[in-house]
Amino acid sequence: MPPRHVENLETISVTIPEYALEAYEAALGSVCGTVGFFRDEATGAWKVEGIKPAGSGEAELAAALALASGLSGTKAPLERSITEAAGWLARSYAGFPEQLVGGRFAVRGTHLCTPPLPGRITLLLDAGVAFGSGEHGSTRGCLIALEQVARRRPSRMLDLGTGSGILAIAAVRLLHRTVLATDIEPWPVRVAAENARLNGVPRLVRVRLADGWRDAAVRARGPYDLVFANILARPLCAMAKDLAANLAPGGTAILSGLLRGQARAVLAAHRRHGLRLERVVTVGAWATLVLRRGISTGQQ
Repeated sequence: MPPRHVENLETISVTIPEYALEAYEAALGSVCGTVGFFRDEATGAWKVEGIKPAGSGEAELAAALALASGLSGTKAPLERSITEAAGWLARSYAGFPEQLVGGRFAVRGTHLCTPPLPGRITLLLDAGVAFGSGEHGSTRGCLIALEQVARRRPSRMLDLGTGSGILAIAAVRLLHRTVLATDIEPWPVRVAAENARLNGVPRLVRVRLADGWRDAAVRARGPYDLVFANILARPLCAMAKDLAANLAPGGTAILSGLLRGQARAVLAAHRRHGLRLERVVTVGAWATLVLRRGISTGQQ
């Protein structure tokens, strides 16, 4: 696949302590299509880095950084560097080799031309735009959890905050059933729809611009047998009541986007609404919670 045209880009980044990671990831994510996290093993500090069109969204970025500073109590200087589009794409391709995840999945960029690996479900993503490539610990944790949950054959499935669409696509490819994939921002909605097309499942991944459980159409399609939410710890805690209300008896929620130190708070928020912990998947610094709603009839 030939490289696509990309406008002039810039890289913006902040270096912060772990407790400020969530706030600053959200700040950079408000204007950047791609955001990454990198931990300095020597110091324990985290670098949050994003790519955006040069000069765009400056007012929104300033407001988001001010909010992140207030929420976290940490004021982090913003670093910038010009990123040539061609060079960025080349680095993206070089840094996105095929990822083997769990026992079932292989995640690969569209720039790779080698034959798919036998015995694996191959998930295709565009390395030029994708976050949720299978390399990030939260994405890997969700895919590993999906393998376990798949034996229950869930039929009504929802992917909240779909991003690249990788989790919805993986569920469709594994279970051959429809998934509703939603995101609050137009850009990932477009990306997820394109990735569903690349993987040959545009009719089974139904992508929708929606503000989570506030969207009437999302609630109306429930209750769900399986819900993915690979977002952030704070919104996961805030939506616990709505998630429990829209999860079918015996249904499963796979929650991620949280550091291992944040897992206890997220779990406590969901336990208050009747969900129980079934499994924790840890990949590096990241945790994925597999939660299940009980069956009142006494069935297992």
